[in-house]
Amino acid sequence: MKPYFYSADEYFKETFGKKMFRLSLDGGMTCPNRDGTTGTGGCAFCSASGSGDFAQKHTGSLAEQIEAAKAQVKNKLPKNGAPFGYLAYFQSFTNTYAPVDYLERIFTETLMHPDIEGLFIGTRPDCLPAPVLELLGRLALLKPVYVELGLQTAKESSAAYFNRGYSNDVFAAAVTALSGQHIPVIVHCILGLPYETLEDMQNTIDYICTFPVHGIKLQLLHILKGTRFAAEYDTLCHDNAFYCMDRQTYLDTVMHLLTRIPSHIVIYRLTGDGPKKLLIAPLWSTDKKRVQNDLRNALKERTIIQGGNLPPCNLNR
Repeated sequence: MKPYFYSADEYFKETFGKKMFRLSLDGGMTCPNRDGTTGTGGCAFCSASGSGDFAQKHTGSLAEQIEAAKAQVKNKLPKNGAPFGYLAYFQSFTNTYAPVDYLERIFTETLMHPDIEGLFIGTRPDCLPAPVLELLGRLALLKPVYVELGLQTAKESSAAYFNRGYSNDVFAAAVTALSGQHIPVIVHCILGLPYETLEDMQNTIDYICTFPVHGIKLQLLHILKGTRFAAEYDTLCHDNAFYCMDRQTYLDTVMHLLTRIPSHIVIYRLTGDGPKKLLIAPLWSTDKKRVQNDLRNALKERTIIQGGNLPPCNLNR
């Protein structure tokens, strides 16, 4: 029986026949929303590392980064001799925002590494020109390739507020183009953005699920030092424009949203943990393991897939 939701761990075991670990690498790229091409300053929630706070730094060769990342996950490897494998994940900034010959070099080198069995690429939907799409299609003939797109919200006014820099139509075109290359798409969704209600979050999930997406990442909004949201945090709270979710509210919200996601879509993330040295709020999120365990236990009790009913989500905005 498949419990509660289709997890990434379950998908990896079905697809690769074993537990898989993602190695976060840095391709040395920036973002058009930082260098002036689309905008400056980046998205209001994005840290100085371009959401790659836990990725390897862009120093040394890719082979050296891979070895360092393997060392970083060493303590998570199975202790009983069970098989496992590695997937490369280019996470920091926009990982298709570079000349196509450079992308071909670093992605091919990564895929050809004997320890790497697949490639995940985090990028923006407005950074997928035809030559890059063609490259991704060719790379996918070597080993599995997945693309992660940071939609965050389907509410256009929210996207404008946090400076996303592209419209929903651009996202829709990117998903269609990637599907044409048979590239699985994973979509990032931030829960708890300023001025958003539970209905807004529901609408985002429903919008994502109208497309042929492979997976979804649910991410609690973190207020990180050095971001625009950090500078505005006190004002947003004072104006009641922002409610930083407590643990129980977040658990209720996630459980409610999971009921709206079709069972074939893989859930790659249920929460997230910002780096402790940068995190302003919510501080309870630093204990990611506890949050994940609480959520799984709550899901077991309420048996979502078996038809259990959830109480109304209490978002005290």
